[in-house]
Amino acid sequence: MNKRGIVVALLGGLLVAGCGADNKDSAESTAAHPAVRQADGGAAAPEAAQGPTQGKDTAAQAPDLRVDQRSIVYTGSITVRVDDVTTAAAQVTGIASGAGGFIGGDERQSGTGSATANITLRIPADKFTSVVDQIGKLGKEESRGLNTEDVTEQVVDLDARISVQKARLDSGKRLLAEAKSLDDLVMLEREVATRESDLASLEAKKRRLADLTSLSTITVVLLDPEATAKDGDDEPTGFLAGLSGGWNALVASLGVLLTVLGALLPWVVAFGVPVWAVIHFLRRYRRRNTPALAPQQPSPGN
Repeated sequence: MNKRGIVVALLGGLLVAGCGADNKDSAESTAAHPAVRQADGGAAAPEAAQGPTQGKDTAAQAPDLRVDQRSIVYTGSITVRVDDVTTAAAQVTGIASGAGGFIGGDERQSGTGSATANITLRIPADKFTSVVDQIGKLGKEESRGLNTEDVTEQVVDLDARISVQKARLDSGKRLLAEAKSLDDLVMLEREVATRESDLASLEAKKRRLADLTSLSTITVVLLDPEATAKDGDDEPTGFLAGLSGGWNALVASLGVLLTVLGALLPWVVAFGVPVWAVIHFLRRYRRRNTPALAPQQPSPGN
């Protein structure tokens, strides 16, 4: 029994050694791939070599997802009826400046007895609620709408993708510096350019999210006592919207046509009437001076 156990152990050792040799040959064949695959492998190799350690670092550097650390996009709108739109607009500008924000847009309209202002504010996120409350106290608040969007997962995902893309770009640049053939050089240059473009796109998305989370957007509508608030829900849709648009276009076209005719009418009267009189006189003169044709005499043969 002891001899049989020793033989079985020896055979098992030989099998394990054979499997190890096969794995070594497979790794060597993988290392002989083209330059672009080496660029990807170069970025992935350190991660594989540092698998357990990197796992510990990732756990230690996990994103802080507490409520006060989340990335939130704040947007809001408020409509206030005021006694004087111009004065209230100046006060809104002062409130925005005092909160560390700025005016992102300012559109004003004034007519006979009515005036409105549509002002877009960019305010630091931590001053969002207080600024809306201050604006609501400028007059009679008619409507308010506040929205929030949690983009924490998008920010975390972008950070991870940017980190990976930077590692891939660095690996590609290292291989580009070591390229020995023209084919490898051309291929690696194209790959590095693509990775740089992808990295720039990811960083632009991150900057956009950072702008939205750091600065909230508030749309302020100011109305004077005579102005009518616009309600988007009252606008027709579908067939009625098309009919209304077509009718408005027809009325506008007729208005333009009548305007042109009104502008041309004095010129037609000033020049058309004398020209018509001259032409009429010439026709009568020619008729009067043209001799009557003599009747034709029948031929002798007839």
